[in-house]
Amino acid sequence: LVKQLLKELYPLPQSQLIPACIADKYSQHPPTLQQNPTSHTHTLLALPTSAAAASAAAATITATMSYFAFIFAAFFAVIAARQALAQKAAPAPAPAGPPNITAVLAKGGQYTTFIRLLKESRVDEQINSQLNNSFNGLTVFAPTDGAFNSLKSGTLNSISQQDQIELVLYHVLPKFYTLSTFATTSNPLNTQASAAGGGADTLNVTTGTAEGQKVNVSTGIVETPIASALTTDFPLAVYSVDKVLLPYDLFGPKSPASAPLPAADGKPGKGPKSAAGSAESAGDSSSAPESNFSRWRAFLLGAGLVISAIGSAFC
Repeated sequence: LVKQLLKELYPLPQSQLIPACIADKYSQHPPTLQQNPTSHTHTLLALPTSAAAASAAAATITATMSYFAFIFAAFFAVIAARQALAQKAAPAPAPAGPPNITAVLAKGGQYTTFIRLLKESRVDEQINSQLNNSFNGLTVFAPTDGAFNSLKSGTLNSISQQDQIELVLYHVLPKFYTLSTFATTSNPLNTQASAAGGGADTLNVTTGTAEGQKVNVSTGIVETPIASALTTDFPLAVYSVDKVLLPYDLFGPKSPASAPLPAADGKPGKGPKSAAGSAESAGDSSSAPESNFSRWRAFLLGAGLVISAIGSAFC
């Protein structure tokens, strides 16, 4: 009966739960059990009342608690040892390297044309160098491949290599801007092309007053909202745009040629004289004094002849 009770109370084998001496005490003072003939189980009705039985019960409880305490302690010791080994085996995280504009764009996955222009113009090297030596940071507007595909055919090929460099620099601001700081920035904003071109090639950035409105970038030729932010970790902010930012200085309408001024009589004036005509006019002006001198010389010579003739007649 004691063995049957222990099996029902503790599914583990009896030898793993309590010592044999305690089981012997239970056999000397067995508890009162009632057998169920249907289920073949026993119901505990009463425990032994003698001092020996009470002592055996207390010892059993103490031994069982010690056993489980040992099991839990061993379990947590194994867990701690495994965590310590895992932390020791894991390599230390590599220090973050300097920001790289082409790496950020390549991760975006849709900026191959802009990456090619950055590398061909070597502006990528200039940007990376400035990022490592600048306290102001940089902001880059990155047109997608779809933005370049929407340009008029031959747009990039129609400008010189120097103008292509200016176009790329026009997409770079010489300061780090977050989307929130654009709202408090005064327009127009200088670009890297402004520094190269002596103050030209600026753009405007505007934000709506309503919450959630996007930031718009305008060049005077095109206007496009900022689609998303590729990175906003100082010192580099990169924003995706769906249009190529065309500088007004390169792609704006050219001023027409100056028209000829009207003449005094109301007729259209002639164009500027040629160099040959100017030289001829100068030659005519210089020959006028010589002609007057010849006339005076002929007059004096004639007068002398007349006076000589009159004098000969009187003589």
